[in-house]
Amino acid sequence: MIFQNIFEIFSDWIYIYLFPIIISILTIIIGYIVYVLIRRQFLNLAKHEKLELSTAKNISKVIKYLIVLIILTAILMQFAESLGFITALFTLVGGTIIGFAAMNTLGNMIAGIIIMVSRPFTVGDRILYDGKITDIIEIKLIYTIMVDLDNIKISVPNQIMLSQEIIDLGKKEIIRRHVAITPGFEEDRKKVEEVLLNVASKLRQVLKDPNPYVWINSFQNYAVEYRLYVFIKDIKDLPLIESDLHKAVLDACKENNIDIRTPLLHKEIN
Repeated sequence: MIFQNIFEIFSDWIYIYLFPIIISILTIIIGYIVYVLIRRQFLNLAKHEKLELSTAKNISKVIKYLIVLIILTAILMQFAESLGFITALFTLVGGTIIGFAAMNTLGNMIAGIIIMVSRPFTVGDRILYDGKITDIIEIKLIYTIMVDLDNIKISVPNQIMLSQEIIDLGKKEIIRRHVAITPGFEEDRKKVEEVLLNVASKLRQVLKDPNPYVWINSFQNYAVEYRLYVFIKDIKDLPLIESDLHKAVLDACKENNIDIRTPLLHKEIN
């Protein structure tokens, strides 16, 4: 008797809400098909090397969560009358609390997707971030993870990564670096340029092609700013190469009696 009553109640409920049930089932099926098609499209982009595989999987995961959320919302709307006032109020309050709590998370997720698609940097790149030279080891939806030269792991929210200036030094691409010195006007220009170019020619890490060159960058009150431009390829050894280059320039200037102290301060002290 009890089971018969339960069956009758269940049958009446199905009869009353037959159309919402059909709509809910169709929503689930359509949502699943849309997710499969979108995921397949992103994986095809990764297969043709137009998008990284990790990026494609992360974006597919976000889309899956969004589709599930849309499906749940659609189903709840179909049965809004039967849920009652208390359930609706709980959903509203709970959704509001979760929305505020997840605001930063959603912002970081969106920023993560933008980084993955626009690719201002990729995994394996060496970047200059916040005055530090770091290597990108992983780009997640919420955080970008990197390691600095002291082997310290740094996790930065993607919103911050997207809002700050980042210099991407790349992986194996040739990059240009420079060393600036400020000898006085009395120093012979040709001698200074010759000494700097000689330094570049002796460092094995400096490429011979493209050729190093020297520019006069500006005239100061008591000095001329010379810049030695060189090209290097070993991005991973960038700090060591720059240190060796500065050491070599300093030693060469001392050997050739080129005074690179601040001329203005030096003259005022004298």
